[in-house]
Amino acid sequence: MPTSAYSTIFALSSGNPPAGIAIIRISGPQAADVLTAVTDYHHVPRMAHYGRFHDPDNQMLLDHGLSLWFPGPHNATGEDLAELHLHGSVAVVEAVLAMLGRRPGLRLAEPGEFTRRALENGRMDLDAAEGLGDLLRARTERQRKSALLRAEGGLGRKVREWEGELLRLSARIEAALDFSDEDDVGDADRDLHVAVRAGMMGISTSIRDLLSAPPAEPLADGVRVVLGGPPNAGKSTLLNALIGREAAIVDDEAGTTRDVIEVPVDLGGYALILTDTAGLREAAGRVEQQGIARAQDQIAAADIVLWLGDPEDRPDHPQCMIVHSRADTPGRAIKPEVADVAISPRTGEGMDVFRALLLERVRQVVPAEDQLAVNRRQRHWLVLIAEALEDHHHQDLLLLAEQCRIARQAFDSLTGRSGVEDMLGALFGQFCIGK
Repeated sequence: MPTSAYSTIFALSSGNPPAGIAIIRISGPQAADVLTAVTDYHHVPRMAHYGRFHDPDNQMLLDHGLSLWFPGPHNATGEDLAELHLHGSVAVVEAVLAMLGRRPGLRLAEPGEFTRRALENGRMDLDAAEGLGDLLRARTERQRKSALLRAEGGLGRKVREWEGELLRLSARIEAALDFSDEDDVGDADRDLHVAVRAGMMGISTSIRDLLSAPPAEPLADGVRVVLGGPPNAGKSTLLNALIGREAAIVDDEAGTTRDVIEVPVDLGGYALILTDTAGLREAAGRVEQQGIARAQDQIAAADIVLWLGDPEDRPDHPQCMIVHSRADTPGRAIKPEVADVAISPRTGEGMDVFRALLLERVRQVVPAEDQLAVNRRQRHWLVLIAEALEDHHHQDLLLLAEQCRIARQAFDSLTGRSGVEDMLGALFGQFCIGK
């Protein structure tokens, strides 16, 4: 049973004080009573009212400011909602939160609970909630735009189109079954079979087109760029040059880097996570062996690999860029002509060309600015839906109806209407308390 059915929650929904203004949000069945008790005057929905806020228990003045009333269900959470706009001092905010905490039936909201109630009450779908989470974590302009596209329900609109078409197909099948004798089900009209199959394939093709686009994670979380190669290949030097500071220890001694070093950086408006790894070789000790094992895991999980070793030793990765990292050092084994780029991080030689080539690789693994992208969870369900709709190499209407039912169930899991309770806890746990 949703918590919104029996509790009223409150929280500071603006930045932590001190600030010019603080906004406290109250959502749930007692929101109207609390607003009346604290302000002592009638509110017109969706109009700001200026007045005094006082403690109903002792009539002590707490502050004066604006209050707003948003009756449900047509508001942010889908239930009765009130806002108090206060002076943003620590003392004022603490006094009002303490007063609300003493009210029977009220409690402090959990992280992301306002958004979760919006999802439970049909004010947004799961994709929009995930997009809002990405928007709250956005560090670059491209992340902001991509997250906004999802938060505004970009995937939800596509899903509603697919679901509408699937429901129409299911209705045609059910109607045919209802008006057919049991003995005639296997000999149903061929035109209906052709039309239903074409409709199912049309939905599947549209889904496959979306799945062919780059996934959402590299843009939302940052493109994982892993520097790999043997010891003393210049990985740490290159990482330090890319971020403009000494984040990794540089030394001529082999095995200096024993663990994974991750550093976020902005390259051309894209968020990157640069990862320096241990040199790949026969390890001398247990600690270095662990570092090498982690390096291999990082390379396997990378979006882009910068390989600073011999080309013939390059990892089998679809986005592997061979970098001759010490172009200024005589006698290096790697010839510049067999590398994608030759650079010297120490002198800056070739670094502008290298950054441009790296940016080209980044653009290949992230969705375009106006392109809808899906995350790992969504891809899982979309693949299941597409496979269900494509598995129709038979003449049985009952089997077609079952495939449509399986696809509709998967759509429910995709949009958050069923079977996602554990995932919701993890998602909204990343939100701030007032969101």
